Amino acid sequence: MNKPTRKGARSAKDITPEIQRQLNSGETSSVNLTEWLAVDQRALLAHILQQLGRPQYLMPVLSAADQLKKQTVNTLNEVIGTTLLSLATTHKDQELLKKIMHHPADMVRCWATYTIGRHPALSLTEKLQHIQPFAADDHFGVREICWMAVRPGIAAHIEESVTLLSAWTTHINPNIRRFATEATRPRGVWCEHIETLKKEPEQALAILEPLKADEARYVQDSVGNWLNDAGKTRPDFVQALCQRWQQESNSKATAYIVKKALRTITKTTA
Repeated sequence: MNKPTRKGARSAKDITPEIQRQLNSGETSSVNLTEWLAVDQRALLAHILQQLGRPQYLMPVLSAADQLKKQTVNTLNEVIGTTLLSLATTHKDQELLKKIMHHPADMVRCWATYTIGRHPALSLTEKLQHIQPFAADDHFGVREICWMAVRPGIAAHIEESVTLLSAWTTHINPNIRRFATEATRPRGVWCEHIETLKKEPEQALAILEPLKADEARYVQDSVGNWLNDAGKTRPDFVQALCQRWQQESNSKATAYIVKKALRTITKTTA
C-alpha cells in the first residue's frame, strides 16, 4: 500500500476539510492516531459500498452499529467487519471480502481483519495464516486491529497459539515478530485479558525467549510490555526471567527490554 507523504494533524481541529473528506471517502490513509480516530466510519462505509457496487449492504451494517452500547473506533471496526462477513456469507459474496482485504484505505483493511478473525469456518491455523499479511501491513492501525481480530481465538487455544506463533518470532519482518507478543499479551490494550497467561505466563516462553535480544525497538517495546503485564500477577516469574536474560545476554536490546519489563515491579517495591 502507498503511504501518504504528508504530515498528519496534531489535533482533530487541525485536520483540514479536504483531508477529512479524503479520509471519509477512502481516498487517503490516515498518517497518525489523530487522523485515524477522526475517520467517520459510517461515511466511509457508505462511500466504499457504493464504490464496490454493494449499496444494499449499508443499512444492515449501520443498523448493527446503532445497536452498540459503546461506540468507539474499535467497536465500530468490529461490528462493521463482522456484519460484512455475515452479509458476504449469506449472499455468497466472497468477492466483497477480497476487495476490502486489498483496499488502499487503511480503515477498510481494518474491517477486513475481522472477516478473518471472526470467520466461523476457519481454524486457528487458517486465521493466523490469513492474518499474517495484515500483521505486516505498513499502516499502524491495521497492525493493531488485526491482532485484536484474532485474539479471542488465541485466548481460547493458548497452547496451540503459542506453538503457531513461536514460528513467527524468527520472521524477517519485525512487524510479524511483534504480532506474536502483542497478540498474546496477558493484559493487552483495548481488549479482554488472557487469564491463563496472567496466572501462568511461562506457557508463552516459546514466544518470549527468541525475542529477548531482538534488534527492532518495535519488538522490544512489545516484549517489555508483555512482561510488564505478567509482572502485575506473577512478579516472581518476571524477575527470575529478567535475571536469567541479563546473565545470558549483554546486549542493549535485552537491557532495554528488562528495564521496560520491570518498571511496574520497580515502582511498587521502591
